[in-house]
Amino acid sequence: MTVTVHIPEPLQKWTKNQATVEVADVISIDDVIDSLEWEHPGIKDKLVENGEIRKYLNIFLNDEDIEFMKDEDIRLNDGDSVFIIPSIAGGN
Repeated sequence: MTVTVHIPEPLQKWTKNQATVEVADVISIDDVIDSLEWEHPGIKDKLVENGEIRKYLNIFLNDEDIEFMKDEDIRLNDGDSVFIIPSIAGGN
């Protein structure tokens, strides 16, 4: 099973400037992160803190924010897309 991971520009220096990377043999978001770390050492520290997704990151599985999904509903399928999206704050 292969999943496409969309990498935001600030993290692309860890993926050799690739905006998307393919990861295989993954069944969970944790597997995706571990696979990214295996292929692109150092990226996990930018994604995870104390075993949790960093607060300023949103992870989407296809078009759903995993923060609002139950763990049992987060199932990866061949061809899925995982989007890593940094939170944006600011304004007046």
